[in-house]
Amino acid sequence: MKLNELSDNQGANKARKRIGRGIGSGKGKTAGQGHKGQKARSGVSIKGFEGGQMPLHRRLPKRGFNNIFAKNYKVVNTGRLQGAIDAGRLDAGKPVDTAALKEAGLIKSAPDGIRLLAKGELKAKINITVAGASKAAVEAVEKAGGSVTVVAKAPAGESASASE
Repeated sequence: MKLNELSDNQGANKARKRIGRGIGSGKGKTAGQGHKGQKARSGVSIKGFEGGQMPLHRRLPKRGFNNIFAKNYKVVNTGRLQGAIDAGRLDAGKPVDTAALKEAGLIKSAPDGIRLLAKGELKAKINITVAGASKAAVEAVEKAGGSVTVVAKAPAGESASASE
């Protein structure tokens, strides 16, 4: 066998349709686009148009809203904390806060702080500072001999000394 004798299996490649190449080809003149009108033109989109009838997306009622005051907490579970301590990424002897959790790779960012939840088991004694914690998570940390400090994040524009 020589390289110039290689070929695809029969029917492996289908030739593309050459449209608009004469009436004899069967796809000449209008090239499969029908006769004139908006749909025969290039670059035209009429996705939501229903012939002048009120489109479905405007007939249906609006639902829900976005709460502009909602807090965006990052969730950290006790089991993930224990996993990071076991892996040596988090030092249980030092205080655990947002910076320590970022360094350990447990969170990327915490727009409004961190919320501690109690999924998984915690064996290590840690002192953690968070923006919020569930009752079960506080109990789990205290049962292991540690402590949880809940600190409300100051609103943007206000410094810590302004609250004196």
